[in-house]
Amino acid sequence: MKYQVLNILAQGGFHSGQALGKQLGISRSAVWKHIKGLQAIGIDCYSVTGKGYRLAEGTELLARDEILAALDAEVSQLLTSLECHHEIDSTNAHLLSRIAELESGSACLAEMQLKGRGRRGRAWASPFARNIYLSLYWRFQADPARIATLSLVTGVAIKRALRDLGIDRAQLKWPNDLLWDGRKLAGILLEMSGEASGHYHVVIGVGLNVNMSLAADASKLVDQPWVDLASIAGRPLSRNQVAARLLHHLLDAIRYFEQHGSGELLNEWRSYDAYADQAVVLHTANGEVHGIARGVDDGGALLLDTSSGLQRFYSGEVSMRPLS
Repeated sequence: MKYQVLNILAQGGFHSGQALGKQLGISRSAVWKHIKGLQAIGIDCYSVTGKGYRLAEGTELLARDEILAALDAEVSQLLTSLECHHEIDSTNAHLLSRIAELESGSACLAEMQLKGRGRRGRAWASPFARNIYLSLYWRFQADPARIATLSLVTGVAIKRALRDLGIDRAQLKWPNDLLWDGRKLAGILLEMSGEASGHYHVVIGVGLNVNMSLAADASKLVDQPWVDLASIAGRPLSRNQVAARLLHHLLDAIRYFEQHGSGELLNEWRSYDAYADQAVVLHTANGEVHGIARGVDDGGALLLDTSSGLQRFYSGEVSMRPLS
C-alpha cells in the first residue's frame, strides 16, 4: 500500500491525506503511516498544513511501458519479458529462482534491493529509486571458455550505453567494474549454471549509480570511492532512459557474441582498460602478486607481467588495486 501512495505522490504536486485516503480506500491515519514507511526507506516526503503531502524532489519511478517504448524495434525483439519491482531481495536471485520457466531475454529491474550483492559476496548499496539494479537472463549454447568472457562483454555494453547518454571517459576495470576518474560507477555480477546438454544458464546483473548522490547519507552507503551519472552530468538523469539504453546495448552485445564470439568485443574492452600497462597489486587467495597489467587474453584472463614472467589470472581469484 505504501507504494500505491508513492505512485500517486510521484505524479507531482500536493495530495491531501483525505484525498489519498479516499483514492486508496484507507483512513487518513493509515495514509500517515504509509508516508512514514516511505520515509523509512529513504524517500523524502514532507507535508504542509492545508496542502497535504508531496515529494521533496521529483522522484522518477521505473515505468515498464516507457522503457519498452524507448527500445529500438530490432533489439526489442530480443527482450522476451521485463519486470519492474518496487523492492526485491536481489534481481539476480529473482531470475535465478525462476530459470526453469524463463526464456532467454527475460529481464528484471527493481527500485530497491534488500539483499543486493556484488562479487565475492559483498553487499551492494541499493537506495530506493536512485540507481539501476538490472538483471538479464540468457541461455547460451557455448563452451565454458567463451562464457568466461561475458563479464568483459557486459562491461563493453555498459560503456556503449553511457556513451549514448553523453557520459565519456568511463573506463573498464578487470573483471567487472566501470570507473570514472578512478571512482566506481558500475559493477557487474554474472551467475551461471550448466547442463549436460551443453547449455549454460547465465544471469547478468548490473548495478549502475545514477542519482546516488541525491540519496540521504549517500556517502555512508559505499565503503570505496564512487561516483554517479548525476555528478558527472551535473544534473539528475532519467533512470527509465538509462535502463532503456542499458538493455539495448546488453541485448545487442549478446546477439553479436552468440554470432561472432568475443574477439572484437575484447579488443574494444582493451581500448577502455583502466589499468593498461600500469603497476598494480593483485590480492589473491594465496597472497599479493605485484606486476604490470598487460590487458586480457582471448579467454578474458588478466595478463600480469611479474618478476616470474607473464601470468594469467581468472575471474573470482583476484581483486585489483593500483599501487600507491
